[in-house]
Amino acid sequence: MNYLEKFIVKPGQKIQLKDIDPDFCEKNHDKKSGKREADKLEARIEELQGQLYAEGKQSLLICLQALDAGGKDGVVRHVFDALNPQSCRVVSFKQPSSEELAHDFLWRIEHQTPRRGEVVIFNRSHYEDVLVVRVHNIVPKEVWTRRYEQINDFEERLAANNTHILKFFLHISKEEQLERFKQRLEDPAKRWKIAESDYSERNYWNDYQAAFEDVFSQCSTKHAPWFVIPANHKWFRDLAISHIIVDTLESLGMKLPLPTVDIASIQKKYHEAAAAGRKTKK
Repeated sequence: MNYLEKFIVKPGQKIQLKDIDPDFCEKNHDKKSGKREADKLEARIEELQGQLYAEGKQSLLICLQALDAGGKDGVVRHVFDALNPQSCRVVSFKQPSSEELAHDFLWRIEHQTPRRGEVVIFNRSHYEDVLVVRVHNIVPKEVWTRRYEQINDFEERLAANNTHILKFFLHISKEEQLERFKQRLEDPAKRWKIAESDYSERNYWNDYQAAFEDVFSQCSTKHAPWFVIPANHKWFRDLAISHIIVDTLESLGMKLPLPTVDIASIQKKYHEAAAAGRKTKK
């Protein structure tokens, strides 16, 4: 399966989430084999991250969006846990502070974009400002509708400066969300994640679905595509995302920098030191 082509939202494409099965998973895999392949892909991501960092000319920005309990934290934990924190950051965007609200909505995002050689994962992102603010009428319609174009301009500028952008929507069913809430309630280690708003927000399920659908049609571009990932099965979610990241990183044509020292001279010194060490042991 070509995961990239299977789940991408093509520019201008209008989709309806009700037509996409959140239970979908590849026929060639079950949970055990899917996890095994995902582990291999995650090792490959780690290798490619090293190349990205060493080259120091490009960067990768990954945006994760989902409804509550959609699995954003799970993706961070399972797909990116092996990455070198020296060149990888996770940024979680919460409710804006008073200082952030005093600036334009992209101000706080600008400060967190990746530097060259870095991978940055946004756990929620600038898209909250065309999702939550729309559903709850926090700003007028004439304000949030202008933000689609502002977001596209922002992402186009990042892409023009060698930041590659992947945006994933983790698509779960309303029934699966409720089951995950139940699991959190039953597990004392996860109860801290539960809030009353998790349940009240379910009343806006259809409104959020419509808001996401407009995001996809308005803001999935060639340089910053959206992917709708069936996410009821966590193992398949991780597998699909890992495939897309590997395919993207492998397409960048990264090249390791040439050594800045005389390798032959250093090799000679190494062999001399090793020979001296063997003589000392004798």
